Amino acid sequence: MLTLYGTELHSHLLLGTAQYPSPAILLDAIKASGTGVVTVSLRRETAGGSSGERFWSLIRSSGVRVLPNTAGCHSAKEAVLTAQMARDLFATDWIKLEVIGNHDTLQPDVFALVEAAGILSNEGFKVFPYTTDDLVVAGRLIDAGCEVLMPWCAPIGSAQGPLNLHALRSLRGHFPEVPLIVDAGLGRPSHAATVMELGFDAILLNTAVAKAGDPVAMAGAFAKATEAGYAAFRAGMLEPRDVAVPSTPVIGKAVFG
Repeated sequence: MLTLYGTELHSHLLLGTAQYPSPAILLDAIKASGTGVVTVSLRRETAGGSSGERFWSLIRSSGVRVLPNTAGCHSAKEAVLTAQMARDLFATDWIKLEVIGNHDTLQPDVFALVEAAGILSNEGFKVFPYTTDDLVVAGRLIDAGCEVLMPWCAPIGSAQGPLNLHALRSLRGHFPEVPLIVDAGLGRPSHAATVMELGFDAILLNTAVAKAGDPVAMAGAFAKATEAGYAAFRAGMLEPRDVAVPSTPVIGKAVFG
């Protein structure tokens, strides 16, 4: 069970809704993933006109919870305004807060991110900040009112998988009670299993599913990998050893002359 801002969810996978080959494939992927939350861009809704309205109706028909995002924003002011508009349109106080600072890497502007998070938290938003794996920034976001953190593991859409396992482990160790969701950079189901084995609470991905040869099958694969990694962490995994350890006892073995 995953609890985010007091809401209980049965899946540890959150799914993006962009770049799918067709609306029907998107709906099938949502179903195959078992997710309870999908992200939706306000910019897509407002720029799409009647097609945006049809897309929103499609998402509502899936029965999952919507997490609007501020994708494409490059300042705190822009992100706050976009979040306020999203709350009116989608009738939710949940917001995935993105403030991009670099056009090439799409790395968050962590200074503007903390500023916007503080403003939105004071306005009653439930903020899900897309951030880096920096411990100091994580602490500032929590101080700003965030109860969930969404660190990247690699640049958005890069499919590189976790580039800094040490940093991710440190985040988990320093904030044991804070829900941590790896957001961005996952490319393979094995990447999802790896970060979940570190003790993370969930993953959020889009491109790795939407751009796969078979998005529906890939959504199912990520769902299984995410739950497997979570179950492995909860079970208590064997730590690596420097020497071989026999699985069969040598004491009392038969001796032949």
